[in-house]
Order: sequence, then C-alpha cells, then structure tokens
Amino acid sequence: MTGARRVDSRVLRRLLACVAPYRVQAAGAALALVAAASAVLAFGAGLRWLVGHGFATGTGAPLDQALRAMLAIVAVLAAATAARAYLVAWIGERVAADLRRRVFDHVLGLSPGFFETSRVGDIISRLVADTTIVQTVVGSSVSMALRNALLVAGGTAMMAVASPRLTLVTLAVLPCVVVPIIVFGRRVRALSRASQDRLADTGADVEETFNAIATVQAFGREGDRRAGFADRVEAAVAASQARNRARAALAGVVILLVFGA
Repeated sequence: MTGARRVDSRVLRRLLACVAPYRVQAAGAALALVAAASAVLAFGAGLRWLVGHGFATGTGAPLDQALRAMLAIVAVLAAATAARAYLVAWIGERVAADLRRRVFDHVLGLSPGFFETSRVGDIISRLVADTTIVQTVVGSSVSMALRNALLVAGGTAMMAVASPRLTLVTLAVLPCVVVPIIVFGRRVRALSRASQDRLADTGADVEETFNAIATVQAFGREGDRRAGFADRVEAAVAASQARNRARAALAGVVILLVFGA
C-alpha cells in the first residue's frame, strides 16, 4: 500500500509538472469548475425557492422572480460548463503533444542496444496510445473528479445545515461506498494496462511482418502471419472486453452504492 501510494504521488507530481506551463488556462478551468459546481448546488436551492416562493404564493410576481433566478443559474451553469470543457480539453491536448515530443526525443538518444532488445511496435504504442490515455486523464478524468469532489463537499455542507443528524448517518455509511469503489477501480486500472499491452503486441506484430515482408512472401508464410495477427487481434479484443466489463460493473456499483446510501 505504501509503495502504491508513493508511485501514485510520483505520477501526480509528474502530471502537475506537465500542466505547469499552462497554469493560466488551468486557473481558468478551475474557476469555471467552481462556478459550475456552485451553480449545480444552487439549482437545488433554487428549486426549493421556486416551489416555496413561486408556486406556493399563487401570484405572478414571486413566480416570475423565482423563474428569472432559475434561468440565471442555468445560464451560469451552461457557460461555466462550456468553458471548463474547452479549457481542460485544450490542456489535455497540449500535455499529450508535449509528452509525445519528450518521449520521441528521449528514444532517439538511446543506444543501439536498446533497439535490439525492444520491439518497435511497443515503442510506437507507448508513444501514441499511452500518451492518449494521459490526454484523457488530464483533459477529462481529473476535471470530473474535482467537480464531483466539489459537489460532495458542497452538498455535505448544505445537508449539514439542513439536518445534522442525517449528515452523520450519511457519513457513517460512506466507507461502505468508498471501499468497493477503490477495489473495483484498481481492477479496472490493471485491466486497462493489460489492454494496452495486448494492443502493443498487435502493433509489434504488424511492424515485424511488414519489415520482413519480402522474406514472408518469398517463403509463402502469409497464411501463418495472418493467423498470428488474427490471434493477437482477438487477444487485444478479449483484454479490452474484460476492461469494459469491469468499467460497466464499476459504474453499476457506484450508482447502487451512492443512491442506496
């Protein structure tokens, strides 16, 4: 556990270092994130106000005021969400591009012995596919995680004001929600890594075949290469499907536990 946390912290620091050159855009995304989360929390309070001061009064003026307030909240939510989505996607693209350049520059400087013991397909997969995963993490996953964290913190604070007893009950069952999610999350991460490895095997097989295409055709080994490639493709599909099943199970568990709690 300690080693895993140490590795995760190192990865997090490296990601932050990659984002550091774009701190202005990151600050803008953070502000938009806070505004969007605040608007979501305010929407619930706005609905209560709409019912209590709008429909309940039976008169037009309070209802108009409540509806205008709700429209303002929706406008803020829409604008903040659009700004956050654009900025985090932009940052993700730039970070992925920077990583690809750094990896390519690093590989170019390695000794010939490295290329004798490494498959070019693996290197290409790391350069293209793995950096795409980083782009997804930076450009989407981190933003959604922070958004959900803000919503949880704000919702807990609002609930504590409304009902301290209900808040204590909810916090008491929180470990029953978090622990299964952590367990499933680790399983999904391991399967994602296995899926990337099988995809790298496929790329390596293509590279090896086409580099020796003259020899393959001269000895009539096209059928063997087709069968071998088909096996690798099926292995990659099987790994991806296992990952997808784990992700689907994780989504179901999260919904069941969160709403059940």
